[in-house]
Amino acid sequence: MGTLSALLELAHQRAADMNLPYQGALTPAEAHQVWQLAPGAKLVDVRTRAEWDWVGRVPGAVEIEWLAYPAMKPNPDFLVQLRHQVDPEAMVLFMCRSGARSDAAAKAAISGGFSNCYNVLEGFEGDRDAAGHRNRIGGWRHAGLPWQQG
Repeated sequence: MGTLSALLELAHQRAADMNLPYQGALTPAEAHQVWQLAPGAKLVDVRTRAEWDWVGRVPGAVEIEWLAYPAMKPNPDFLVQLRHQVDPEAMVLFMCRSGARSDAAAKAAISGGFSNCYNVLEGFEGDRDAAGHRNRIGGWRHAGLPWQQG
């Protein structure tokens, strides 16, 4: 797919084009490659515990809820939990179901002192198709990247 520097340059350009306050935006395939190539990089899955348990997990990802299930209220300890599990100087790739919560988490992390944050566009499940189903248009699973269920 590309070298780490080429992938990061593409992600930086997307962030600039989208006027994002964090370092970059990556497709799932790009994020997986960056995660493998960048020493110390962390993938932080910000979906809910229910999503991890019932929809699937990414092996090796740090799991911190952005919104707590079932109330779907913001996790007031998100930044504390993030700092406990991830070095603020590390490259952090945030992922959720479709890319919206992870965008908010990346913005919060940047505001909270993390210096190298990226959003995984499309998220774990991608957008809904015409029938309202996920996992058919974009997303980590659709891209055939590592995940497990249950």
